[in-house]
Amino acid sequence: MQIHHDWTGLPAGARGASIAMGNFDGIHLGHRAVIDAARAAATDAPLGIITFEPHPREFFAPDAPPFRLMNAEARANRLARLGVEQLYELPFGPVLAGLSPEAFAREVLVDGLGVRHVSVGQDFCFGNKRAGNVRTLSDLGAELGFGVTAVPLLAAPDGQDYSSTAIRRALSEGRPRDAERMLGHWHRIEGEVVHGDKRGRDLGWPTANMRVEGLHLPRLGVYAVLVDVLTGPDRLSCRGVASLGVRPMFGRNAPNLEVHLFDFSGDLYGQHLSVALVEFLRDEEKFASIDLLTDQIARDAGQARAILSAS
Repeated sequence: MQIHHDWTGLPAGARGASIAMGNFDGIHLGHRAVIDAARAAATDAPLGIITFEPHPREFFAPDAPPFRLMNAEARANRLARLGVEQLYELPFGPVLAGLSPEAFAREVLVDGLGVRHVSVGQDFCFGNKRAGNVRTLSDLGAELGFGVTAVPLLAAPDGQDYSSTAIRRALSEGRPRDAERMLGHWHRIEGEVVHGDKRGRDLGWPTANMRVEGLHLPRLGVYAVLVDVLTGPDRLSCRGVASLGVRPMFGRNAPNLEVHLFDFSGDLYGQHLSVALVEFLRDEEKFASIDLLTDQIARDAGQARAILSAS
């Protein structure tokens, strides 16, 4: 998959795609329906995605609490698994925010990307002050020479629309399996392994530490996890146990993710991991002693092994 960060100066091979357009935070089953519509319309065109980085909500409300289910890396990895060939991560800022719907269609979609077809959700809005909707896009497509498919909102078995909001709620309540049913895949936290305080190693449970800034945080606590090592010499998939939180045994800390990989020994610093939250085990806790903490970690690991072996 090729990733582009602008809509100008693209090579010929990056133009002329059938694209799905949206923020695609989480890439849930509703998003998949939009992507599949673009795939169906592709015929001899490459499959592409238009999304925005940063998320427009981060631009318009920079002081709002973190809400994203995925960082850009995780989103790109998921889209690559879905067979996307061209990813256009358009830089969202004053220029894009100020374009009228007509200017966006002409300058970005046609002059910049040369799109063949555009698929969007039926509630899609675009352009300055969200002035454009699906009808606007369809009219502009007819005028400018690209097709448009508006995909109806996909309903879950309980009748509710699939939405990032519902997925955030499930994760906040410690229900990763419910989130998985809406996503169509495990919710994953992805990123680089960074140096921590190495307390896990000192306790006999070495961990890979990952930052979680800018993400909506699931319920803080301990999880059974599935881990993919995405880079480096030790590319593999394995099971593990992870703590997401502020480490209350050791004072006030910024939240992070600490992952212990079962049956693995190696140096992961600087490598990138994809960590799937499978089942919530317990809340964070401040123990009366280090011995009590290490005993509990052993129980957590045993419980995680049993859960993941049965999954």
